Order: sequence, then C-alpha cells, then structure tokens
Amino acid sequence: MDNGIIAGSLAGRPLFFCGIGGSGMLPLAQIAHGLGHPVAGSDRSRDQGRTSEKFAWMEEAGFTLFPQDGSGVSSQEQVLIASAAIEDSVPEVARARDLGCARLSRAELLSHLFNAADFSVAVGGTSGKSTVTGMIAWILSEMGHDPTVMNGAVMKNFVTPANPFASARIGSRDLFVSEVDESDGSIALYRPTIGVLLNVSLDHKTIEELRVLFGNFVGKAGTAVINLDSAEAGYLVPRAQKKVTFGVRTRSANITVDPDSIDQSELGLRAAVIDNRKREVFPLILPMPGLHNLSNALAAIAAASAAGIAVGHAAYALRSFQGLARRFEVVGTTAGGITVIDDFGHNPEKCAATLRTLKATPGRVIAFFQPHGYGPLRQMGEELAATFARELAPDDVTLMCDPVYFGGTVDRSVGSERIVALIKGAGGSAEHIPAREDCADRIAALARPGDRIVVMGARDDTLTEFAQSLLPRLP
Repeated sequence: MDNGIIAGSLAGRPLFFCGIGGSGMLPLAQIAHGLGHPVAGSDRSRDQGRTSEKFAWMEEAGFTLFPQDGSGVSSQEQVLIASAAIEDSVPEVARARDLGCARLSRAELLSHLFNAADFSVAVGGTSGKSTVTGMIAWILSEMGHDPTVMNGAVMKNFVTPANPFASARIGSRDLFVSEVDESDGSIALYRPTIGVLLNVSLDHKTIEELRVLFGNFVGKAGTAVINLDSAEAGYLVPRAQKKVTFGVRTRSANITVDPDSIDQSELGLRAAVIDNRKREVFPLILPMPGLHNLSNALAAIAAASAAGIAVGHAAYALRSFQGLARRFEVVGTTAGGITVIDDFGHNPEKCAATLRTLKATPGRVIAFFQPHGYGPLRQMGEELAATFARELAPDDVTLMCDPVYFGGTVDRSVGSERIVALIKGAGGSAEHIPAREDCADRIAALARPGDRIVVMGARDDTLTEFAQSLLPRLP
C-alpha cells in the first residue's frame, strides 16, 4: 500500500484497474467512477474474448479499456489498483513500477472510501455476504435513504437499462454499505458503524485465523450484528461494544422467528419475525427459497434495526427484494419439467445451503460443480466432498470438471478427480469429466423429466452462459 496516497487525497486521481471486469473490481470501479475519478483498466478476459457484452457496456459507460499489455499505464499520476495476488510479471504492474505509480489493492481503495463515510455498514462472514448486503441496501433505499453500495454480485433491484451490471449502487458518500472479505485478511482495514457477522466456517483460511479476523472485526464495529446460530460467530459476542443478535434456531436472539410459522415453497418462504426486545411480531414474506435466506433476511432486518429502522418496516421492504444474480437463480424450465439453476456456491457452506434448498422439494438433483481454483480445492477439498456426499441422495449425481484456470503459476497437481474420489468413497454418486463442454454432454444424456440441474462455481462469468446453454439441449 502507498500510505502517502491513503493519508493524502485520492480526489480526482486517475485510477487504473488491473482485472477491471472481475466481480470484485467492477463494482469498485463503478463507485470510483461515480465519485469523480477518471477510470481505466484492462482484463485478461476481455483479451480472450469472454463476456464481450460486459466490456462493451463498460466502454459505453465511460470506462477506458486497454489490452493487458501495459499500454494503459502511461502517467505517474495514475494509481494502479491491483490484487495483491497479481504477479509482478503482469505488464501493467511492471509498467507502473517503472513509472513510479502508486499502487493500492482493491481492499485498500474500498476501505479508504468506506471509512470516509459518516455512516457505514460492513457485512462479513463466510457465506451470505452478497445477499445480505443487497437486502440491507434495498431496505435503506425503500426507507428513503441513498446508500452507496459495494457488492460482489448484480443486485436485481438496482438493475436499469443504463446499468445492467448493478453490483454497485452510486449514492451518498456519507452512507456506505459493503460486503467485506476475510479471505485475504483485508477485513481488518474497515471501521464500520455497523458490522454484520453472518457465520464463521472454513473457506480460504483456517478456523483459528478466522477467529482472530472476525473477532477483531466485531470488536471495532460501533454495533455488531451477530448470528447466534453460528457457534463460532456466537463465541465472538463478548468482543462486541454494542450488539444486536439474530438467529433462526436460537430463540433467545434479539431477532428470531416463530418456528411453527415457517412455510417454505420452491418460490420463497413466509415466517413470523419476532423482536424479543419489544416482544413484537411481524410477518415476513420473502420471494426467495431456502432456510439460509431466512437467516440472511434476519441478518438484514437486525442490521436495519441497529441503524434505527423499525423491524416491521425492514421486514415489509424485503417483500419486494428480487435477489442477486447467480444466487439460486432459475435460468429456465423445459417442457419436460427439467429446471436449470445458476448458483454461486463454491465453498462447503454455500454449497450445502444450495443443495439443502434443492432437497427441500421433490425431484432428483444433478449438481455440476466447477471449482474456483486449485488453491481453494486443496484448502477445502475434504469438506467439499463431505458436503456433496452428505447433502445429496443416492440417486442424485455430482459432476465436476477441472478447476477454473486463466493462467499463472499456481500448483495444478491436485485437481477435481481427488474430490470425486472422496465423494464416491463416502457413498455418493460423482463423476470427474475434465472438460466443461463434455460435462454438458453428460448432463444432457443423464437428464430426465422432473430433474433440477444446478450449475455451481465462482470466479468465472461464463458459468451463466454455460447454464443457459444447457436448456435447449434438455428434453
């Protein structure tokens, strides 16, 4: 980090984003552009011809795009925004170093903008961050506020013809809502007015490391909103200065539900939300299926309550929450009754939530999973395998292709075949088919009326195209 840049002013400085089309970089570039910065960038995906419509929209919206060959970094005044994982051999990095440009990571720039706001809400946890961030943003918007929002997924409520890729919302500088990431330790950079902790479970770091990161996050928040259903999150309650607790299963939480009121369907759920602090009950009608989304809704309602919004008003606002792209998003259903679902599930907890939602209603599941990298596969492979073996029935099928790989020096010696072997060893039905297109052929051959096909994975925008391409091939 260039501390001189952070300590001084970024106002008006031209920013160059390396990997500008990524799910983390694009919304930040949108916010920076909306706050008055000249924004340029490059992306390997653009050079490879992937998701061309997104990059065409970016150019129309005022972003200047360059090939990833260093040509876009031309002035010492530019600030290079690049992930810490970006190798020094990438041309933009080398060119910025030669020119003496300041360099910030994505999280350093985001935390600088976030911490400058008068009122801020940070959403942390292993899973559910994007959905809860979108829910909080929608509640605030419906209550007449004007939040600036940083999200890792497209928020359907904020999509417009002018902004079809609404993973960000440009609003007031003084009200900022953002999901924050623990995977690289950058959650430590944020100083939120309200800090939401959804859950603590294995993803990119060990549990011991996560306890430290999330414990410090809870301790720094003006008010911590904590999920008591997560044992690890509940363990951190004593670290909070002030707190609002929530939980679907924990009856003693400040915000909970009447268990007898929960009514699930394929399209959504209903429940009676209880505010134990005032002994009040409010109806919740959520147009999203899955008990994990009930927990997400309680998190958003609790965060809104910490911000001074009445529980009943927050619950009512969620009736019109449309969800996020690639969060259990139904792509379509064939004439033969086969449904294709596009989903962001990529770690054990996210995958379990998606599979449990599918198994809550009748029908066989064909789960296609593309691991989001070789490193994460080594880190959480055993837990992923246990998840698929545990959550799916004997007649369900898991298909895995090789992990996503766009170049670089990562160790690729351990791949998806190991996970498939572990699933089969635990009694599950699983197949490893290295090429994704060959997986599509196998899915088409396996599918039968009434099946639900879920396409799961992260860090690859073309997964949605893959899910869409399955529909015309199915009976």
